[in-house]
Amino acid sequence: MSPQRMETARVDALAAPLPELLRLEHVSKRFGGVQALDDVAFDIRQGEVVCLAGENGCGKSTLIKVISGVHPPEPGATIFFDGRPVHDLSPARARSLGIQVIWQDLALFPEMSVAENIAFERNLGGRPHLVHYDAMRKEAARILERLGVRIDLDKHVRELSIAQRQLVAIARALVADARLVFMDEPTASLSRAETEALLAIVRRLSGEGISVVFVSHRLAEVLDVASRVTVLRDGRLVGTFPAAGMTQAKLTELMTGRTFDHSVRPPAEMTTPPVIGVEALSRAGEYEDISFEVHAGEILGLTGRLGAGRTELALTLFGMTQPDSGRIVMNGRELQLRSNRDAIDAGIAYVSEDRLSLGLVQPQSIASNTTVAVLDRLVDRLGLLSPSRHRVLVDEWIGRLKVKIGHANDPVSTLSGGNQQRIVLAKWLATGPKFLILDCPTVGVDVGARAGIFEIVSELAKAGMAILLISDEIPEVYFNADRILHMRDGRIVESFVPSQTTIERMERAIHA
Repeated sequence: MSPQRMETARVDALAAPLPELLRLEHVSKRFGGVQALDDVAFDIRQGEVVCLAGENGCGKSTLIKVISGVHPPEPGATIFFDGRPVHDLSPARARSLGIQVIWQDLALFPEMSVAENIAFERNLGGRPHLVHYDAMRKEAARILERLGVRIDLDKHVRELSIAQRQLVAIARALVADARLVFMDEPTASLSRAETEALLAIVRRLSGEGISVVFVSHRLAEVLDVASRVTVLRDGRLVGTFPAAGMTQAKLTELMTGRTFDHSVRPPAEMTTPPVIGVEALSRAGEYEDISFEVHAGEILGLTGRLGAGRTELALTLFGMTQPDSGRIVMNGRELQLRSNRDAIDAGIAYVSEDRLSLGLVQPQSIASNTTVAVLDRLVDRLGLLSPSRHRVLVDEWIGRLKVKIGHANDPVSTLSGGNQQRIVLAKWLATGPKFLILDCPTVGVDVGARAGIFEIVSELAKAGMAILLISDEIPEVYFNADRILHMRDGRIVESFVPSQTTIERMERAIHA
């Protein structure tokens, strides 16, 4: 659908409202001493797409859990579905009304087939019975055809891409006769093309009369697909606004209560020899003939479509894989990186895009995650871990990076996405790196926390660190890098200087 037709459709929807499907009033929820929701109202019409926006910790997940029956609201709340009051809402009751939630982790069964995952919802709550695989496959095929997608029904879910798993989760919701679907960060790990395909599915659901609540930190997507935006901040309702005419800057201000500087960085002065140089680096099937330099105090951006070879290159620079040819030179000395330990010893640090499985050990404490890369530096003369050195280092980095925590011994999983990412940074900054690789450092991080992370990155560059910033979100590199390299099909094909070009020109070139 063209932007003009989408805009017209949204204006028409506002001019002639569809029948109301769900309305909540005076919803509050308290957990101990924490007021998660405070007198919140929310509504959605049949076939409407509404965005639920706000920073991490604003109450979005709690509101979804109230609507899906996981958490009962405090006394005084009212919930209407199809114009009728709903009392004692439970997960089973919510499902019977057609309320489905697709959480960010998707909650699929990786060892089961696509057909089994899609048909799973039909088997909830009933008596034990034999599974009719033919009927199950036919139903799964029918739903996928309805969505206009093709996925091998016999394939195990663990073999699917993230985008395909999203489609399986949506299909499972439709099998359950969904009338209202919540999508929690559905595009966080998707490429631009995969995101566009998913948004097309959302529009298809809307066209069939299914209401969709879309939660995303990618604000451009929010404004592209939604007719209205409901904004929460600190558990309170800021308001519900038409998406037509809303800008990313205005939405950011509503979410955070702050304004942000959207100017490009002045180019770094490169008067000293480069900290690191990559010369004709190649690895078969991943990247080819890569050459660039990064100077002290410089942030070099690297962008391109998913599959361009960016992360594969980063893994080589961190010693996780070895190139077939080419050289990596640091401070004039050629490096032979046989492992990530060699890279750490050389002064290289790598913040992975997958902080959940590669960046942090979720059950471990905040303190343990902060110091895990430098434990050898915290031992005493007897070779035992020094509690005092450990505590000083943890306090130093939590203070320097302004991490919001309860206690350093709390599991790192208790932190918000933005604060978890600060702990990942603290872990690697504690190693004292000269060259820092940031691979999509704000995946799953809200807009306010993103700004805080990039403030830290800017300060690190001012202190003389050389930084490689990898991201598929063009505004991130455009507003935070001194120079930008465009990578496509494993090769560097173009370079940009933000102060000498426009973001629109960059986007046209990269998405051509």
